[in-house]
Amino acid sequence: MAGLDFEKPINELEKKIQELKNFISDKKIDLSSEVRRLEDKLEHLKKDTYANLTAWQKIQLARHPQRPYTLDYINMLMTDFIELHGDRLFADDKAIVCGLAKLGQEKIAIIGHQKGRDTKENLKRNFGCAHPEGYRKALRVMQLAEGFNLPVVIFIDTPGAYPGIGAEERGQSQAIALNLREMISIASPMMAIVIGEGGSGGALGVGVTDKVLVLENAYYSVISPEGCAAILWKDGAKAPEAAEVLKLTAQDLLGMGIIDEIIPEPLGGAHRDPQKTAQNIKEAINRNLESLRSLTKEQLLSLRYKKFRSMGVTA
Repeated sequence: MAGLDFEKPINELEKKIQELKNFISDKKIDLSSEVRRLEDKLEHLKKDTYANLTAWQKIQLARHPQRPYTLDYINMLMTDFIELHGDRLFADDKAIVCGLAKLGQEKIAIIGHQKGRDTKENLKRNFGCAHPEGYRKALRVMQLAEGFNLPVVIFIDTPGAYPGIGAEERGQSQAIALNLREMISIASPMMAIVIGEGGSGGALGVGVTDKVLVLENAYYSVISPEGCAAILWKDGAKAPEAAEVLKLTAQDLLGMGIIDEIIPEPLGGAHRDPQKTAQNIKEAINRNLESLRSLTKEQLLSLRYKKFRSMGVTA
């Protein structure tokens, strides 16, 4: 498993434990007490390391190449997934996956950013950075869900909307702005979960929902730390400092009332135990959908509007 810089002591100790176990197996000698001692040391080291992560270290976990993506969670959590393609205007943007599925017995519409695992797939998925047609496809599926009274679950995982010339020519800012306006009035329960990166308008373009949840080591921000550092200090190397001042961690966001809930991750991050992470997400979805289902459509829309209008307002 690929390790991050701050995880090196953990990885080295894990390697040492495995080498000792291999030695014991080969030599047929009993060193179980030493193995237990090292495993206890490893557990304490993990707890100390992951309980005191900086904002920049959490961003590194949010970007971990082995972190589960939207299609991974769909495969782990849902059945009968039918992907829907195209915006009926230009093309099918593969940076956003949309479709219909079942979560248990609940029929839902599912939308999510999708990154790639290798260079070829990342080029196909545009590194999770959607074009205008991606946001229009997402809106089309939201409106379809509204017509069939289906709840909408959205997985957010993008560094931002694609800023290329073609995207701008096809109305990137207009597509995102349209989604912001229209999502306020979609009369179906809607929930967004930031599973990795939640960058800028690229994230918010599918993030105007009744509930906004963030995984413990994910982030949600108006700009990436690198972009912020380049603007403020003309130096992308100051990204760790920018990460601290942006207040983009799940814990910061919950304290400011920007999000509704933090979904816990296994010790070390979602990539260390994807199934456990998926189970935590499933429980959060079911719990929140149950509360949203109890509201009338009028209450749902009123509360969603008030939720976003109240952000940034001080007493």
